[in-house]
Amino acid sequence: MDAAFDIAGEAAPGASPTSPFRPVVQARGLVKRYGRVVALDHADLDLMPGEILGLIGDNGAGKSVLIKSISGAVIPDEGEIRLDGEVVKFRSPLEARVAGIETVYQDLALSPSLSIVANLFLGRELRKAGLAGRILRTLDRAEMRREAREQLSALGLMTIQDIDQTIDTLSGGQRQGVAVARAAAFGTKVLIMDEPTAALGVKEGRRVLELMLDVKRRGLPIILISHNIPHVFEVADRIHIMRLGRRIAVIDPRQYAMSDAVAIMTGAVPPPPIEKWATGLPAPHASAHG
Repeated sequence: MDAAFDIAGEAAPGASPTSPFRPVVQARGLVKRYGRVVALDHADLDLMPGEILGLIGDNGAGKSVLIKSISGAVIPDEGEIRLDGEVVKFRSPLEARVAGIETVYQDLALSPSLSIVANLFLGRELRKAGLAGRILRTLDRAEMRREAREQLSALGLMTIQDIDQTIDTLSGGQRQGVAVARAAAFGTKVLIMDEPTAALGVKEGRRVLELMLDVKRRGLPIILISHNIPHVFEVADRIHIMRLGRRIAVIDPRQYAMSDAVAIMTGAVPPPPIEKWATGLPAPHASAHG
């Protein structure tokens, strides 16, 4: 295959760091043990530029530990993680955020008593230029309000009229929208979304899916972790399936039925051979039907 990325996810010789076919995030051989429990068993992952990668697996498959390893919340015992082709070793979520990886967790990590603007810039407040900012550490509230409105508008969150209202006055879908807007504003490389629709109703869940597609159109690749298989099939370009701490398949949702994915995930049917995996490359490739 004439490409900068082979079927196992390795960069081909001569591939440039900026190649559109080089994974934005690449994990190889990640191992994480908690005593005798092996949470990750030489797990791999490839996130291609501009895609939504669905990540599914049964409870205990290692999804959360894999994502936490990439986002700096967990330090793997073995293995390697590359960001834009460069090896990274995050010691904390802050280091991952500085590198451009933002995560929206299921609990959203928002402060209910603070305003939308304050939540968007929490821990990253803008200060005024000159002595007022450097010496007196005066916040540039006008600029933060302007940027907050810009981010919300860019994602189509026009139902939020007052950006100074507190988070506890918002609906579940609006809160999720604020969390996504914050991540999209500061995530320059990757957005990770952990069960984003789990606690939402049908209408609000639909809006979150639309938000993800909006973020994708802006060029930011997304890793989507969800137990909601229909939602994953609706928005994902590829689906990464985990079982017992490792990646067992990567499928194209247009080539498989949801029942096929669940059967592979639970071990009811064997996974497709690696040469049948979806690579995310534009070149045509064979695809197995489950």
